[in-house]
Amino acid sequence: MVEPRIPAIMILGTGSNVGKSLIVAGLCRLFADRGLKVRPFKPQNMSNNAAATSAGEIGRAQALQARAARVAPHVDMNPVLLKPESESGSQVILQGQVAGHLASGDFARRGDFLPKVLESFERLCTGADLVIVEGAGSPAETNLRARDIANLGFARAADVPAILIGDIDRGGVIASLVGTHAVLDADDRAMIRAFAVNRFRGEVALFADGIETIRQATAWPCLGVVPWFRDASRLPAEDGLDLRQLAAKPGARLKIAVPILPGIANFDDLDPLKLEPAIDLVLVPRGQALPGNADLVILPGSKTTLRDLAALRAEGWDIDILAHRRRGGHILGLCGGYQMLGRVVRDPLGLEGPAGEATGLGLLDVETVLEGTKTVREVDFLHVSSASTGRAYEIHLGRTEGRDLVRAPFRVGDRAEGAASPDGRVLGSYLHGVFASDAVRAACLAAVSGVRLPSMLSYDNDVEATLDRLAAHLARHLDIEAILGLAATRAARG
Repeated sequence: MVEPRIPAIMILGTGSNVGKSLIVAGLCRLFADRGLKVRPFKPQNMSNNAAATSAGEIGRAQALQARAARVAPHVDMNPVLLKPESESGSQVILQGQVAGHLASGDFARRGDFLPKVLESFERLCTGADLVIVEGAGSPAETNLRARDIANLGFARAADVPAILIGDIDRGGVIASLVGTHAVLDADDRAMIRAFAVNRFRGEVALFADGIETIRQATAWPCLGVVPWFRDASRLPAEDGLDLRQLAAKPGARLKIAVPILPGIANFDDLDPLKLEPAIDLVLVPRGQALPGNADLVILPGSKTTLRDLAALRAEGWDIDILAHRRRGGHILGLCGGYQMLGRVVRDPLGLEGPAGEATGLGLLDVETVLEGTKTVREVDFLHVSSASTGRAYEIHLGRTEGRDLVRAPFRVGDRAEGAASPDGRVLGSYLHGVFASDAVRAACLAAVSGVRLPSMLSYDNDVEATLDRLAAHLARHLDIEAILGLAATRAARG
């Protein structure tokens, strides 16, 4: 007897950053609130913004989608995670664990991961009522199709029908949808059952002729036109494409500057800060100096600490940071940024690039050696100075030792975590996510500003409320019953 298959639907995009991740998150919340056991799945992701689970790491977007589905994140939700280490290659995370390196020219090797991808997908289906799959990039990249596992290669292997999403805000949405249809072969094209248009601004009725043009050229029905969701920026950023300059806040009480280094990683630490009304968060791109009037400089996480330390010096940001320190400013280094604040960083095994070492900024009396064992874990922590607690995570290589560890700003169980300068103005820690705790965030910002800043932000509640609004937004503008019907055709064919 053939086992019945779980309903599933795949959300494809005409390109990167057309809103696939957000739509999957919204659908996960919508269907979870209907009482379905819904699970998100992305066969392959490429991002240095990762999340820790109980069994390894996955893309942060899938962690947000799991939260939207009201379930714990799991490595099977993103079985292949490629973490760029340079322009020529990426670290491979397979089912949560480091599995080697993939050079940029080895695209064909990605097909070797398909058995593990299907294994994770089948495990995820167990006990689920619905699986919502997210594609990566565009299925129209026919040069990569032969070994594709991220888009229609997966859809056909797992027999999952797909919906194609176009982004009208970037322009050319008719051409991108019709063009995708035109370049696909007949079997791939048959997997796409419908389309939708995302990020529309203005009167939807004005696009009626555009919808008809697409429908006639593709024979795909339209499942809706989704207006711009203005609260999207309140949700955790997915990847480096979301690191754009934020609007200045003229009435802000505190200015925080963050240099955007090439290998920036796990930068969700910034998400609560950008929502604080009293904080002007300045994301500084390469080619610009750090603002001299910043109260706090944050060196964020890095996938390639030595390379980013060299980039920091090449930009002259080391000079800016040392001047900021002499003026009495505060500095916080997180993960790779913490390692840069020490006297030296050593990578004797070449774990993040060519083997070597480099002198750090010397603002903390610590030294770091990168070692082969990678730390990936979620932790409960204590903020020592305020006695506030929270939940955080660690994803890092390296062992950091030195005299400034005696003033560790955090504790994890019986273990001191992090380091601080004698005057407390320079801090470093391997913990990511501490600012998601409202009490810890308030205490840290008060230490910088000298006063307790006014805030009405309850960060976790804000994320939950935004996911609820996103689900309601999609419910108003997409044909939800048609989506369920398409997902059910997989089960019927089983």
